[in-house]
Amino acid sequence: MSKVRGDTSPYMRRLKLRISGAAMAALTLATAFPALAQDRDLLRGEVPESAINDELLRRQGISDQSTGSTTRAAAPAPGSSTTDPSETSDDAAAGDSAQGTSEAQQSLFPAEPKASSEPFDEAPPAGHGPATSASQQRSKTAKNRIVPTKLKPAKKEASKELPEPSERSGKTSQDDATPKGIKPVGTVDSETDLTVDQRAQRAQPIEGLERPEDETPYAPLGLRLGSFNLYSTLEQGMRWTSNVNSSPKAQSALQSETTLRMRAESDWSRHSAAMEAYGVLREALDGPNIDDNEAGFNSELRLDITDEFRALASLNFQMRPEDASSPVIIEDAVSRPLRQTLAGSAGLEKDVGKFRFGVSGELVDNRYGDADLANGMTLSQKDRDSLLATATLRAGYEISPSLTPFVAIEMGRREYELEADAAGYRRSSDRTAARLGMQIDTGEKLRGEIAIGWLREKPDDPRLDEISTPTIDATVNWSPQRGTDVTLLGATSIETTNAPDQSGSVLYSGGVRIDRQIRANLTGNVLLGAAWRDYVGTNGHDLTLSAEAGFTWWMNRNVGISGRARHEQVESNLPGRDTKTDSVFLGVKLQR
Repeated sequence: MSKVRGDTSPYMRRLKLRISGAAMAALTLATAFPALAQDRDLLRGEVPESAINDELLRRQGISDQSTGSTTRAAAPAPGSSTTDPSETSDDAAAGDSAQGTSEAQQSLFPAEPKASSEPFDEAPPAGHGPATSASQQRSKTAKNRIVPTKLKPAKKEASKELPEPSERSGKTSQDDATPKGIKPVGTVDSETDLTVDQRAQRAQPIEGLERPEDETPYAPLGLRLGSFNLYSTLEQGMRWTSNVNSSPKAQSALQSETTLRMRAESDWSRHSAAMEAYGVLREALDGPNIDDNEAGFNSELRLDITDEFRALASLNFQMRPEDASSPVIIEDAVSRPLRQTLAGSAGLEKDVGKFRFGVSGELVDNRYGDADLANGMTLSQKDRDSLLATATLRAGYEISPSLTPFVAIEMGRREYELEADAAGYRRSSDRTAARLGMQIDTGEKLRGEIAIGWLREKPDDPRLDEISTPTIDATVNWSPQRGTDVTLLGATSIETTNAPDQSGSVLYSGGVRIDRQIRANLTGNVLLGAAWRDYVGTNGHDLTLSAEAGFTWWMNRNVGISGRARHEQVESNLPGRDTKTDSVFLGVKLQR
């Protein structure tokens, strides 16, 4: 290398001294800057990944140059000054041992301190320049691919390398490239609950589903007709009776009995309606042929206008021969006259807080057919036809959700079709009644009402006695246990008559019916009844007792076998009214 001749003028010497001083000052500041930077809290922080990538790329370029020519990295280029740090690479200065100086004196960046095995005490704030921890990261991440071979001894002395990923956990993951003390940031959806809704699960095929057990496997399925469910029952069997005409002169008979019933129930979300029609046909197979057929229908309608305002209506019809125990006795009659009863009612109910108010009206029309006499003639019963119209006001107070006492006042008029009967009596009358009762509603366990009161009817004809009597009425449904239903019925009614000098009679009737589901396909029922008839104006009275037991055994949902046995007897202090009747029925029942 050729020598450079310097200028010996005083001006040039002063200029060289100034330049040398400035270079030494710059070198001193550059050497001390990294240490000062580590002491400033504001410069500590997480190194951005982009800065690490840029540094790695820069060092990769230096590594490629250094490994390409060892002679170029070992000596400076001709004509360059050995004292100028800007013309010397930090990596080349670190590997040149002939200069006799340390790595810290030959490079702008001092040697990195040894890495501590303890984690950082606190995470440095992000967004600042490179620090000693950042150089450790760069050293660990790229040590196998960017450090020249001759720099390895210096690297081992300068810092302690972190263990390899395989040595730390035995597997490679995203956390392997992350130094201790720095927690990686999770993905955007790492904290999102990705639990799948149960309703979005794949549905099983119908064949693989377990069908729930049918609690009523022998109940009728019915037929859908518009918004109604229609149920039908046909019963055909044989009936034997010991007293076919229910008279003191008993005659036995064997009859074929056919009963058809059809019931319709609404399937509405708010209102409700129910209708039932039935017919019973009896034909004598052995013994006297007595006309004992009957038919009728019952219907109910409930309209829930609002939650506290309701409308109720009902319509009932019954056509059958007059009961053999009727207080009206027709001499020399060979058959009982046909009786038709049509009853209809309508009412409104309103709830005001705990108060219950109601108003209703009812019409009951009774029609009697002609009676056949033994001499071949007929006796008209038109003077017994009547229409009863009543209006009832009712008020109650709910003392608890299950108990509501009430009071009801009834006023009405019984009007006969003929102004006077065959004997010349005007039997139309005015009717008044008052009742005090209790309504019970505990759900399916117990429901109904019981009332006591007083009933009075005063005929228009002063020759007839006034009918005045205490009353008791009840309709209670009780279910003591599952599959057992007990029904309690009670009623007080006034019966009219066309007998001379008699106003009529008062009938007290009651009964208990028990229905029991013995097995899923076997049901049984028991009925006990009693009635007491008091003749007004006389000391006559009748006592009627009845008992009935029956069963139905279902072979499948549509076919069953039914049977029942009944006993009824009438005891009276009037002559010619004592009767006793036994009957047995066995048949097949079909339902849909």
